[in-house]
Amino acid sequence: MALEKGLAIIEAFGQLRGSATLTKIAEVTGNTKASVRRSLHTLCKLGYAHQEGRQFQLAARTLRLGSAFVVSDELTRLAQPILEMTAERTKESASMAVLVAQDVVFVARATHRRSLSVGLSAGARLPAYASATGRVLLAGHPKDWALFILNRMRRPALTAKTLTQVTDVMRQIELVKHQGYALCDQELELGLRSIAVPIKNRKEQTIAAISLSVATSRMDIPAILEKLLPELEAAKQKFSALI
Repeated sequence: MALEKGLAIIEAFGQLRGSATLTKIAEVTGNTKASVRRSLHTLCKLGYAHQEGRQFQLAARTLRLGSAFVVSDELTRLAQPILEMTAERTKESASMAVLVAQDVVFVARATHRRSLSVGLSAGARLPAYASATGRVLLAGHPKDWALFILNRMRRPALTAKTLTQVTDVMRQIELVKHQGYALCDQELELGLRSIAVPIKNRKEQTIAAISLSVATSRMDIPAILEKLLPELEAAKQKFSALI
């Protein structure tokens, strides 16, 4: 798998303790030069490595990989009581997720007795292209980066309502930047709607997304915007006061 090879290369730099040639990296990882070359090209393109002549070296951006766990762990501690309060107030499922590669990963979740459960818990993953949280998180990155990620991922139609074309998904991502939230209507699962807003740090960087999910039988889209969006905005303000 491409991801597995990319991670192996990142770990190899740790063993090599500095810059290295393509040949040396291939030796350490046990992969062919051709596959290592492709992986290095991707890492360089994404900003996780850079090349000087025949030497390759990790870039500072790789620090995000380690800090992502630290941040998500801290977010979990802060998130749980806020999500529980939001779930209790709305009587719906409230979640927090972060972006990991092409998926969103849930780091905290709270449910209400009457809320619709879709089998999600901390650690569960959803495709970024078809989820409200994913679109919010992708909107927090430059347009070119979001396009690159969308073009690399498989985008199957999970329901008859799932947007699968890159242009359609990007249109929704750009809309998030203007309106401040994403709303998905039965794109992940028929009978389920979700709405999400970004959580930003003091540098205005999107570090997570919080969302509410509701059964279509209980709430239409105008009601979601009227009743659930203000609750998410209130939860967002509580996070802002803590981070």
